[in-house]
Amino acid sequence: MSQERPENDRKKQTLNLTIAAVVSQVGCITLIIIIAMLIGGLWLDTQFATKPLFTILLMVISVPITLVLMVFVVRKATQKMDLPNPKKVEMDDNPAQEDKTRGTGAN
Repeated sequence: MSQERPENDRKKQTLNLTIAAVVSQVGCITLIIIIAMLIGGLWLDTQFATKPLFTILLMVISVPITLVLMVFVVRKATQKMDLPNPKKVEMDDNPAQEDKTRGTGAN
């Protein structure tokens, strides 16, 4: 049992570090997009003398772009993770549940 404990802790630590990496990637991407849109909007406003128009427009456009990229990054990261199958874990934990599910299909 003492061998299982450190291995289980190591898996939890690896999962936590992976989640932290994904969260920091998403945070950096969000920050970069917002700053780029703000700078771009301010520059366009000075070029065309339309003070808040382009800044507000680009800031509003940055929200869906950020959300789409956030979902993309999280999906890519979760595809690379080796997560256990919840149904298999559930069946392994409760042998009586497995007997019930086998018995219902035979009748």
